[in-house]
Amino acid sequence: MYSFDTIDRAMNDAVAAGDVPGVVVAAGDRQGMFHEAAYGLQDPISGRPMAADSVFRLASMTKAVTCAAAMQLVERGRLRLDEPIAGILPELRDRQVFEGFGADGQPQLRPARGEITLRRLMTHTAGFAYEAWNAELGRYLAFAGIPSILSRRPEALRAPLVRDPGTRWEYGINIDFVGRAVEEVSGLALPEYFDAHLFQPLGMTDIGYRLRPDQHERLVVAHQRRADGGLDPKPGELPPDTGWYGGGGGLYGTARDYLRFLRMLLNGGTLDGVRVLNAETVALMGQNHIGELNVMPLPSAAADLTNAVDFFPEQAKKWGLSFLINTERTADGRPPGGLAWAGIANTYFWLDQTGGVAGVALMQILPFADAKALDVLSRFERGIYTAMADRKAVA
Repeated sequence: MYSFDTIDRAMNDAVAAGDVPGVVVAAGDRQGMFHEAAYGLQDPISGRPMAADSVFRLASMTKAVTCAAAMQLVERGRLRLDEPIAGILPELRDRQVFEGFGADGQPQLRPARGEITLRRLMTHTAGFAYEAWNAELGRYLAFAGIPSILSRRPEALRAPLVRDPGTRWEYGINIDFVGRAVEEVSGLALPEYFDAHLFQPLGMTDIGYRLRPDQHERLVVAHQRRADGGLDPKPGELPPDTGWYGGGGGLYGTARDYLRFLRMLLNGGTLDGVRVLNAETVALMGQNHIGELNVMPLPSAAADLTNAVDFFPEQAKKWGLSFLINTERTADGRPPGGLAWAGIANTYFWLDQTGGVAGVALMQILPFADAKALDVLSRFERGIYTAMADRKAVA
């Protein structure tokens, strides 16, 4: 048996200190989920405690799901990784590169050099960015009247490139176009595609773009970190449901359900006897697909939404389809080749094929990359690897 006393103490200490209002964690291996726990409050106003089935805004944790859906269509020959995607998404034909504003105050745009492909979209090397980490892009979007992707309006996808395709890793709206490609070739909207081809087959019953009434009751209250370190609850605040669902974000779900998705990947595309991806496809998704390029630090351009982001600054990072890949062992025990990503409200996951373990830590705090939330994630992951090592030593 594993011992999770260290994790329990760390999580309870973080809640008691007011570092985070609450957190749900879950971890599992190829055989099943071996740890699940909830700490703190789901709603500090009503006093409702956090529960294992509390529902979170998963935000960019949606991206891995979208890319898994796209890889299903790659397997069927409906999508190809390295063909120009404009053949499927004509709106990406002749997309221009924004180079900043000239002395006359006008935006400087030029034709892109290089093709936008599915692989480049999945790896964030197609040239798109998010204005939260690119102040000049934010200025251009305001100038051109293009809404933020946070508006959940399809007009947000009119944003220009900020780099030539294939020249740099630049985190942005790329996976929203992957979602568009899934919709175009499948004939299904993303909510319907995910339900039919991933969520229902994998027994993921508590995840989706639309909240059911029972999920509204279980939705975790979001918090905003103040400059003095305190937290302000923001009850009832939800992104608008515009009827458009992007591949880059928007899912609601539980730690338990997301862990099922990760365990499918741990098992090479199958879970509980149901296969949704080929083993070779899953292996391919976990490989470095950006070559000599590296994942770059993200300087904050929207302090209310995100801090500056640079996970594992001591090492070079790569990107798969679509995961951050650490190239060296981390301080918390994750070996080289680990896969991970996150959501803007401080939701996190990692997947370790070498050790055969995956973990999820969900909070609902802005801004992203919150130092105290990252410390909770670190203590959880370190506790899982410590428990695994202790069990191995005893055995």
